Amino acid sequence: MPPRSAPTERQRRLGAELRKMRTAAGMTTQTAAGLLGVPRTNIPNMESGRSGISADRVRTLAETYTCEDSALVEALVAMTSERGHQWWDSYRESLPSGFLDVAEMEWHARRLRIGLTVHMPGLFQTEAHARAVFEHVIPRLAPVDLEVRLALRLDRQKVLTKPDPPSIELIMYEAALRAQFGGPKVAECQLRQILDMSERYDVTVRAIPFSAGGFPGAGQSVMYAEGPVAGLDTVELDSTHGPEFFDSEKQLRKYRAQLDAMQDAALGFAASRDLILAIADDL
Repeated sequence: MPPRSAPTERQRRLGAELRKMRTAAGMTTQTAAGLLGVPRTNIPNMESGRSGISADRVRTLAETYTCEDSALVEALVAMTSERGHQWWDSYRESLPSGFLDVAEMEWHARRLRIGLTVHMPGLFQTEAHARAVFEHVIPRLAPVDLEVRLALRLDRQKVLTKPDPPSIELIMYEAALRAQFGGPKVAECQLRQILDMSERYDVTVRAIPFSAGGFPGAGQSVMYAEGPVAGLDTVELDSTHGPEFFDSEKQLRKYRAQLDAMQDAALGFAASRDLILAIADDL
């Protein structure tokens, strides 16, 4: 099978973890290929996510590299079994791959920590609110493109009804709560959707009021996805060019600290609901 021309973010991550194992063992691609009895090019293709890899091969590589983190190895083995068509693959020919990578990341996360300052969380958006957001994209989206993006945005919410949904911790700045995309009625419905979601056992919602003053990350939206083991956590940041993903330990520590600081600045659960409800009632 020829190498993949465009591996997904998750496929790239699997390969990157294998590369970390090899480099931690102080082994070159040439040496690793020789021990496995494969062409040298097989190793960089696997490590870039361009080649598929079996569960047995992951275990063989981990043993070759003397990786003693059995939990990480088994988590990587589980990633090799994710083959076949997934629901987000139906959008692969019509949307940038980064949008699908976000959906896949959410689907496999154990916990999502989300900090937002000017936007509503995609997983909780109403159709009317999402449509209003997409109507402001520059350059302006063609009607068919807007509908495809809207469909994916709503389909991402399937993760909330899967048998093992991730727990979600949402922290929102008051500016996001007061933005009126689509007008007052749409904004009110969106706020009440947030309130409804906050009643789920696996969702917590907290608000940072204007009166809190400054806090880290005030100009940025961040989603921290926890994997089955800490070594597979991922941070996703929104940008005008599409989502960006980070997984170095330095970046993960930074955004864990940022989310912790946002949580410290936020109101308690009951006070947060009261603030959201008061804003909704005023619309």
